[in-house]
Amino acid sequence: MPGREDMPSTLRRSPEDAQDTWVKAHDSAVEQYGEGERAHRTAFSALKHRFEKIGDRWKRKAGGRKGPSDEQAAKDTPQSRSRPSKTAEGVDANATKKHLYEIAKRLDVQGRSTMTKDELVKAIQKANRRATAKARE
Repeated sequence: MPGREDMPSTLRRSPEDAQDTWVKAHDSAVEQYGEGERAHRTAFSALKHRFEKIGDRWKRKAGGRKGPSDEQAAKDTPQSRSRPSKTAEGVDANATKKHLYEIAKRLDVQGRSTMTKDELVKAIQKANRRATAKARE
C-alpha cells in the first residue's frame, strides 16, 4: 500500500484510525491524480476533517466534531487543490477559543491567557513544530 509507505512520521505516532483515514484518502488521490504533492495535500485535507494535530501527533477532534480545520480545507475544490494556500498546519482553527486555549495549556504555551484566537492558533502551530522536530531527533 503506497500510503503506508509514504506516511509522515507524525501520522506514524498517531492512532490507527488517523493513519487509516490518511492512507485511504492518499491512495484514492494517487489513483485520481498520480503520486506526489497533490495526493499528500488531499490526504491531509481529509485527515483534518476528523483529526487535529496536537504536539507531534494527530488526535481525534474533541467531542467527535467533524469538519474543515481551516480555510484551505473548507474550500476543498479542484482549483484550491491545484493552488495550495496557507493552512493552519493541522491546528483546528475553526474550534472555539476555549478549545484552543486548552490545547495551548496542554502544550505549555506561555502567555496563552492573553492571546486572541488567531494568536493561539499560531502559538499552537509553533509548539506543534517544536514537538515534531524533537520527536524526529
